[in-house]
Amino acid sequence: MDYKLNILSDYENEVDVKVDYDDIQPEIQEAYNEERKNLSHPGFRKGKVPLSIIKKLYGEAIEYKASEKIANKKFWDLVDEQKLKPISTPVLSDIKYASGEKLEFKVKFEVKPEITLKDYTGLEIDKPIFKVKDEDLDLEVKQLMKSQATFEEAEVVEDENFRIQVDLQKLDDNNEPVIDQRSEGIMIDLGDEKVNPQIRLSAQGKKNGEDFNFEFVDEHQHGDHTHKETFRYTATITKIEKMIIPEPDEEFIKKVSKNKAATLDELKNYMKENYEKYYDQQSESAFVSSLLDKVVKNNDFTAPPGYVEMLTERMAEAEIENAKRQNRPSPDKSILIQNLKARAEWNAKWQIILEKLSEVENIVVEDADIEKMAEAEAEKTGISVEKLVKFYKDSNRTETFLEDKVIEFLKEKNTINEIDAEELAKKNKEKSDEN
Repeated sequence: MDYKLNILSDYENEVDVKVDYDDIQPEIQEAYNEERKNLSHPGFRKGKVPLSIIKKLYGEAIEYKASEKIANKKFWDLVDEQKLKPISTPVLSDIKYASGEKLEFKVKFEVKPEITLKDYTGLEIDKPIFKVKDEDLDLEVKQLMKSQATFEEAEVVEDENFRIQVDLQKLDDNNEPVIDQRSEGIMIDLGDEKVNPQIRLSAQGKKNGEDFNFEFVDEHQHGDHTHKETFRYTATITKIEKMIIPEPDEEFIKKVSKNKAATLDELKNYMKENYEKYYDQQSESAFVSSLLDKVVKNNDFTAPPGYVEMLTERMAEAEIENAKRQNRPSPDKSILIQNLKARAEWNAKWQIILEKLSEVENIVVEDADIEKMAEAEAEKTGISVEKLVKFYKDSNRTETFLEDKVIEFLKEKNTINEIDAEELAKKNKEKSDEN
């Protein structure tokens, strides 16, 4: 087998392959034998037709069909022998087969472009620091109390600690009912901050069976134009319930904390610890995201389009599979692909930079790293270290471990600038407004 490797661009190669007939004759013969099993002919049973007749009647079609399979196989043999590294689905083209003589074909395939890394150390990256505020804890306690509330029927709405059931009728600009625009049995929690303030105010002092009106303005963009539309309704109260909020006593606190706290102060401290753990994770995640984004921007290049397409497809399939597992409606795949393309392009660039960075900085995952991971996981799960090591290697978890090591390297080689999350949000908004 002779071949020539052509470099078409930074990320696209092509191999031009020529194979002598003698080298593929066994595969051609095998193709005839396979087809023969399913063929019949007058005077011969199925599978017993002489090869001479098969070749005369179907030879050209059988051999050409076989030549495509052979070309694919020969390409992948070449990939193994020459250590070629296609990163997306190769495209077979220009296949020319001459029976008894030769097979020629070309295959285009994408590779990771060769890049020269720069500006990935010595950077200053903002890390948002989220603070747990006393008012957040107070609000959380109120929400917990509200979640355990009971209800009793009432005659009149006295304050926001009520919920009402209403029948809604849409009105036109003349306050006349709009036909077929009526909804019945709508439950409204007057203490919910998302409830239209007019509803909360207008319902005060109302009794069962009484009406009140309210309106709201919907505002949205149509290109450069802001469109405003006013919606008017009348509501008829059909049921009033008073919310009975429990006291934050010891029984309540033990229940909502699952016996982790017994007093209000203990409950707030318990919630604060949980918030801080969550905020620490969010802070670290935001920092790493900003760090990697900066590295990618500093080393920007054109990502191989086929590679991006492949990653986009994988992401879309994963989203659809997640929806199935969670019993959610399956999202439209074409819309998913459109929405995920930018993320897939970023991931394609990062994966290429990641591989190059690990090569340049000699960052590798050694057996000792895998065993260390397995030991830590074994303590949590009770699964033996040996089984975990085998699982990690069989499932290519080493790729994840390599990414973790590269990220740790980047964190060590760059400066963390801790900044209050609210100040950082304000800073980023100002930058956005300037642009």
